[in-house]
Amino acid sequence: MILYHVHWCPECQLVTQRLDDLGLAYESVIVPDARPERAQVHEVSGQYYVPVLKDGDTVLSETRDILSYLETTHGSTAARTS
Repeated sequence: MILYHVHWCPECQLVTQRLDDLGLAYESVIVPDARPERAQVHEVSGQYYVPVLKDGDTVLSETRDILSYLETTHGSTAARTS
């Protein structure tokens, strides 16, 4: 998994916290603060907002969708290994 984010973004912090809580390995990619400079984000998601989570062929760009995806896709796995 790859998470594209910025340090100061509260929504990004929610996602990183959930990834950490679930014990999931992910690559953290810090992108520029200025939206027009977020070429990596645009290449992956077609827009410039963060957070963006890429998990294989799945790309999510809304915080609520990312959190829901993490819970439904990886939440039960983490619960079994805890």
